Amino acid sequence: QVQLVESGGGLVQPGGSLRLSCVASGRILDINAMGWYRQGPGKQRELVATISTGEITNYADSVKGRFTISRDNAKNAIYLQMNSLKPEDTAVYYCVASSQPSTAVGGQLQWEFDYWGLGTQVTVSS
Repeated sequence: QVQLVESGGGLVQPGGSLRLSCVASGRILDINAMGWYRQGPGKQRELVATISTGEITNYADSVKGRFTISRDNAKNAIYLQMNSLKPEDTAVYYCVASSQPSTAVGGQLQWEFDYWGLGTQVTVSS
């Protein structure tokens, strides 16, 4: 089993920045990729960004150029740096991890994420 704990959410004004953190524990060596999902009020869940053990990253079109995902293997952690935040970024952000092999879809690696954190709320409002 893998446990994921997120932190760093909060209230920020439009145009501001936040940095989310996620620390993994348990069977760390089983993890092939990690990432962030979000679900806003009345919206479907959206995959925001992923990072593989080889540090290949993918982003949703809605956050490209504004969000950056990174990892620190020594701390078993990933981060999501969110800049130029918009009200539509308001959501609960979930850290996810996959112990499954990747599949290539449209030239991009994808994973089925079988571990989820409890989520952290991000609210972008003036």
